[in-house]
Amino acid sequence: MQAAWDHVLITGASSGLGRALAEACARPGAVLHLSGRDATRLEEAAAACRAKGADVRPAAVDVRDAPAMARWIAQAGRLDLVIANAGISAGTGGDTEPAAQAARIFETNLTGVLNTALPAIEAMARQAPGADGVRGRVAVIASLAAFVAAPGAPAYCASKAAVQRWAEALDASERRRGIRLHAICPGYVRTPMTARNAFPMPFLMDAEEAARRTLSGIARGRVRVAYPWPTYAMARFAGALPPAVTAWFFSRVPAKAAEG
Repeated sequence: MQAAWDHVLITGASSGLGRALAEACARPGAVLHLSGRDATRLEEAAAACRAKGADVRPAAVDVRDAPAMARWIAQAGRLDLVIANAGISAGTGGDTEPAAQAARIFETNLTGVLNTALPAIEAMARQAPGADGVRGRVAVIASLAAFVAAPGAPAYCASKAAVQRWAEALDASERRRGIRLHAICPGYVRTPMTARNAFPMPFLMDAEEAARRTLSGIARGRVRVAYPWPTYAMARFAGALPPAVTAWFFSRVPAKAAEG
Protein backbone atom coordinates (compact mmCIF):
# COMPACT_ATOMS: atom_id res chain seq x y z
CA MET A 1 0.00 0.00 0.00
CA GLN A 2 1.40 3.40 -0.97
CA ALA A 3 -0.48 6.68 -1.13
CA ALA A 4 0.17 9.28 -3.82
CA TRP A 5 0.93 12.56 -2.11
CA ASP A 6 0.71 15.66 -4.29
CA HIS A 7 3.01 18.01 -2.37
CA VAL A 8 6.13 16.48 -0.82
CA LEU A 9 9.24 17.99 0.79
CA ILE A 10 12.33 15.87 1.43
CA THR A 11 15.65 16.87 2.95
CA GLY A 12 18.86 15.03 2.13
CA ALA A 13 17.40 14.10 -1.26
CA SER A 14 20.63 14.19 -3.26
CA SER A 15 21.63 10.56 -2.62
CA GLY A 16 20.90 7.36 -0.73
CA LEU A 17 17.52 6.85 0.88
CA GLY A 18 16.53 10.49 0.33
CA ARG A 19 16.93 10.22 -3.43
CA ALA A 20 15.13 6.86 -3.48
CA LEU A 21 12.22 8.42 -1.57
CA ALA A 22 12.09 11.34 -3.98
CA GLU A 23 12.02 9.07 -7.01
CA ALA A 24 9.35 6.89 -5.40
CA CYS A 25 7.16 9.97 -4.86
CA ALA A 26 7.76 11.34 -8.37
CA ARG A 27 4.84 11.12 -10.78
CA PRO A 28 2.81 13.44 -13.03
CA GLY A 29 0.98 15.97 -10.84
CA ALA A 30 3.35 15.70 -7.90
CA VAL A 31 5.26 18.74 -6.67
CA LEU A 32 8.55 17.82 -5.00
CA HIS A 33 10.58 20.22 -2.87
CA LEU A 34 14.02 18.64 -2.51
CA SER A 35 17.08 19.78 -0.59
CA GLY A 36 20.63 18.51 -0.32
CA ARG A 37 24.15 19.70 0.48
CA ASP A 38 25.66 18.76 -2.88
CA ALA A 39 24.12 20.95 -5.59
CA THR A 40 25.37 18.74 -8.44
CA ARG A 41 23.99 15.52 -7.01
CA LEU A 42 20.78 17.30 -6.03
CA GLU A 43 20.22 18.41 -9.61
CA GLU A 44 20.83 14.84 -10.79
CA ALA A 45 18.17 13.61 -8.39
CA ALA A 46 15.82 16.37 -9.53
CA ALA A 47 16.36 15.40 -13.17
CA ALA A 48 15.50 11.77 -12.40
CA CYS A 49 12.26 12.87 -10.73
CA ARG A 50 11.37 15.23 -13.59
CA ALA A 51 11.80 12.32 -15.98
CA LYS A 52 8.95 10.64 -14.11
CA GLY A 53 6.72 13.68 -14.67
CA ALA A 54 7.07 15.49 -11.34
CA ASP A 55 7.36 19.25 -10.86
CA VAL A 56 10.65 19.42 -8.95
CA ARG A 57 11.86 22.46 -7.01
CA PRO A 58 15.37 21.82 -5.65
CA ALA A 59 17.05 24.01 -3.05
CA ALA A 60 20.55 23.78 -1.60
CA VAL A 61 19.53 24.48 2.01
CA ASP A 62 21.49 23.39 5.07
CA VAL A 63 19.16 21.78 7.62
CA ARG A 64 21.31 23.22 10.41
CA ASP A 65 20.33 26.75 9.33
CA ALA A 66 17.02 27.29 11.15
CA PRO A 67 16.07 30.66 9.53
CA ALA A 68 16.86 29.35 6.04
CA MET A 69 14.83 26.20 6.63
CA ALA A 70 11.89 28.20 7.97
CA ARG A 71 11.94 30.45 4.88
CA TRP A 72 12.17 27.50 2.50
CA ILE A 73 9.28 25.64 4.10
CA ALA A 74 7.13 28.78 4.35
CA GLN A 75 7.39 29.50 0.61
CA ALA A 76 6.69 25.89 -0.41
CA GLY A 77 2.92 26.25 -0.16
CA ARG A 78 0.80 23.24 0.70
CA LEU A 79 2.70 20.24 2.04
CA ASP A 80 1.05 16.84 2.29
CA LEU A 81 4.18 14.94 3.32
CA VAL A 82 7.47 16.18 4.77
CA ILE A 83 10.33 13.74 5.24
CA ALA A 84 13.16 14.92 7.48
CA ASN A 85 15.73 12.60 5.99
CA ALA A 86 19.01 14.55 6.09
CA GLY A 87 21.50 12.91 8.42
CA ILE A 88 25.14 12.02 8.86
CA SER A 89 26.83 9.00 10.35
CA ALA A 90 30.18 8.38 11.98
CA GLY A 91 31.59 6.26 14.74
CA THR A 92 34.55 6.17 17.05
CA GLY A 93 36.86 3.85 15.14
CA GLY A 94 37.44 2.15 18.48
CA ASP A 95 38.52 5.32 20.31
CA THR A 96 36.75 8.12 22.15
CA GLU A 97 34.41 9.97 19.82
CA PRO A 98 35.87 13.38 18.85
CA ALA A 99 33.89 16.25 20.38
CA ALA A 100 33.57 18.13 17.10
CA GLN A 101 32.23 15.03 15.35
CA ALA A 102 29.64 14.42 18.07
CA ALA A 103 28.49 18.04 17.81
CA ARG A 104 28.13 17.80 14.01
CA ILE A 105 26.07 14.63 14.29
CA PHE A 106 23.66 16.15 16.81
CA GLU A 107 23.41 19.40 14.83
CA THR A 108 22.38 17.53 11.69
CA ASN A 109 20.50 14.49 12.97
CA LEU A 110 18.62 16.17 15.80
CA THR A 111 18.61 19.95 15.34
CA GLY A 112 18.32 19.54 11.57
CA VAL A 113 15.26 17.33 12.00
CA LEU A 114 13.64 19.87 14.34
CA ASN A 115 14.47 22.69 11.91
CA THR A 116 12.54 20.73 9.30
CA ALA A 117 9.67 19.29 11.29
CA LEU A 118 8.69 22.22 13.53
CA PRO A 119 8.02 24.81 10.78
CA ALA A 120 6.36 22.10 8.70
CA ILE A 121 3.97 21.21 11.51
CA GLU A 122 2.97 24.83 12.02
CA ALA A 123 2.43 25.29 8.27
CA MET A 124 0.30 22.15 8.13
CA ALA A 125 -1.82 23.31 11.06
CA ARG A 126 -2.99 26.24 8.89
CA GLN A 127 -3.91 24.21 5.81
CA ALA A 128 -7.13 22.36 5.05
CA PRO A 129 -7.34 18.60 5.54
CA GLY A 130 -6.78 16.38 2.54
CA ALA A 131 -9.11 13.71 1.21
CA ASP A 132 -7.99 11.36 4.02
CA GLY A 133 -8.88 13.93 6.68
CA VAL A 134 -5.22 14.57 7.51
CA ARG A 135 -3.79 18.08 7.19
CA GLY A 136 -0.28 16.76 6.64
CA ARG A 137 2.28 14.14 7.62
CA VAL A 138 5.82 14.57 8.94
CA ALA A 139 8.16 11.59 8.84
CA VAL A 140 11.53 11.66 10.57
CA ILE A 141 14.21 9.22 9.49
CA ALA A 142 15.57 7.59 12.62
CA SER A 143 17.22 4.17 12.58
CA LEU A 144 17.13 0.79 14.26
CA ALA A 145 20.29 2.13 15.95
CA ALA A 146 17.84 4.18 18.04
CA PHE A 147 17.17 1.04 20.10
CA VAL A 148 20.82 0.14 20.76
CA ALA A 149 23.39 2.09 22.77
CA ALA A 150 26.31 0.99 20.59
CA PRO A 151 29.63 2.18 22.12
CA GLY A 152 31.11 2.47 18.62
CA ALA A 153 28.66 5.19 17.54
CA PRO A 154 27.33 7.01 20.63
CA ALA A 155 26.27 10.30 19.04
CA TYR A 156 24.64 8.58 16.07
CA CYS A 157 22.64 6.17 18.23
CA ALA A 158 21.61 8.91 20.65
CA SER A 159 20.57 11.37 17.93
CA LYS A 160 18.45 8.74 16.21
CA ALA A 161 16.87 7.69 19.52
CA ALA A 162 15.98 11.31 20.26
CA VAL A 163 14.13 11.93 16.99
CA GLN A 164 12.42 8.53 17.14
CA ARG A 165 11.05 9.14 20.65
CA TRP A 166 10.16 12.76 19.85
CA ALA A 167 8.12 11.89 16.77
CA GLU A 168 6.28 9.03 18.42
CA ALA A 169 5.43 11.11 21.49
CA LEU A 170 4.34 14.15 19.49
CA ASP A 171 2.05 12.18 17.19
CA ALA A 172 -0.31 11.50 20.08
CA SER A 173 -1.13 15.20 20.48
CA GLU A 174 -0.65 16.47 16.93
CA ARG A 175 -3.14 14.01 15.49
CA ARG A 176 -5.81 16.00 17.36
CA ARG A 177 -4.91 18.88 15.02
CA GLY A 178 -5.12 16.58 12.02
CA ILE A 179 -1.34 16.17 11.68
CA ARG A 180 0.44 12.83 11.80
CA LEU A 181 4.05 12.07 12.70
CA HIS A 182 5.94 8.95 11.74
CA ALA A 183 9.25 7.63 13.09
CA ILE A 184 11.03 5.69 10.34
CA CYS A 185 13.52 3.16 11.69
CA PRO A 186 15.36 1.37 8.89
CA GLY A 187 17.99 -1.29 9.31
CA TYR A 188 21.04 -1.37 7.09
CA VAL A 189 20.45 0.32 3.73
CA ARG A 190 22.95 0.21 0.88
CA THR A 191 23.98 3.89 0.57
CA PRO A 192 27.22 5.90 0.48
CA MET A 193 26.79 6.28 4.26
CA THR A 194 26.94 2.55 4.95
CA ALA A 195 29.59 1.83 2.31
CA ARG A 196 32.28 2.78 4.86
CA ASN A 197 31.14 0.20 7.41
CA ALA A 198 33.77 -2.49 7.96
CA PHE A 199 31.49 -4.77 9.96
CA PRO A 200 28.78 -7.25 8.88
CA MET A 201 25.42 -5.64 8.03
CA PRO A 202 22.71 -8.31 8.27
CA PHE A 203 19.73 -8.03 5.93
CA LEU A 204 21.31 -5.15 4.00
CA MET A 205 18.73 -3.80 1.54
CA ASP A 206 18.74 -1.48 -1.44
CA ALA A 207 17.60 2.12 -0.98
CA GLU A 208 14.67 1.55 -3.34
CA GLU A 209 13.30 -1.25 -1.15
CA ALA A 210 13.77 0.88 1.96
CA ALA A 211 11.89 3.74 0.29
CA ARG A 212 9.04 1.41 -0.63
CA ARG A 213 8.74 0.13 2.93
CA THR A 214 8.96 3.65 4.33
CA LEU A 215 6.18 5.08 2.16
CA SER A 216 4.01 2.01 2.62
CA GLY A 217 4.25 2.32 6.39
CA ILE A 218 3.39 6.02 6.28
CA ALA A 219 0.40 5.34 4.02
CA ARG A 220 -0.84 2.74 6.49
CA GLY A 221 -0.71 5.34 9.25
CA ARG A 222 1.89 3.54 11.34
CA VAL A 223 3.57 5.76 13.92
CA ARG A 224 6.69 3.58 13.98
CA VAL A 225 7.86 2.13 10.69
CA ALA A 226 10.66 -0.30 11.57
CA TYR A 227 12.19 -2.75 9.11
CA PRO A 228 13.34 -5.39 8.35
CA TRP A 229 11.75 -7.29 11.21
CA PRO A 230 14.71 -9.66 11.92
CA THR A 231 17.06 -6.70 12.43
CA TYR A 232 14.40 -4.87 14.42
CA ALA A 233 14.00 -7.90 16.71
CA MET A 234 17.77 -8.10 17.19
CA ALA A 235 17.97 -4.37 17.96
CA ARG A 236 15.19 -4.58 20.55
CA PHE A 237 16.86 -7.61 22.15
CA ALA A 238 20.27 -5.91 22.23
CA GLY A 239 18.71 -2.76 23.64
CA ALA A 240 17.19 -4.73 26.51
CA LEU A 241 20.54 -6.17 27.61
CA PRO A 242 22.52 -4.63 30.49
CA PRO A 243 24.96 -1.96 29.21
CA ALA A 244 27.96 -4.02 30.31
CA VAL A 245 26.82 -6.93 28.16
CA THR A 246 26.21 -4.65 25.19
CA ALA A 247 29.65 -3.10 25.58
CA TRP A 248 31.28 -6.56 25.78
CA PHE A 249 29.55 -7.70 22.59
CA PHE A 250 30.40 -4.59 20.57
CA SER A 251 34.02 -4.73 21.72
CA ARG A 252 34.35 -7.90 19.67
CA VAL A 253 33.20 -6.47 16.34
CA PRO A 254 34.88 -3.72 14.25
CA ALA A 255 33.85 -0.21 15.34
CA LYS A 256 32.16 2.18 12.98
CA ALA A 257 34.74 4.41 11.30
CA ALA A 258 35.18 7.96 12.51
CA GLU A 259 34.77 10.90 10.13
CA GLY A 260 37.67 11.43 7.77
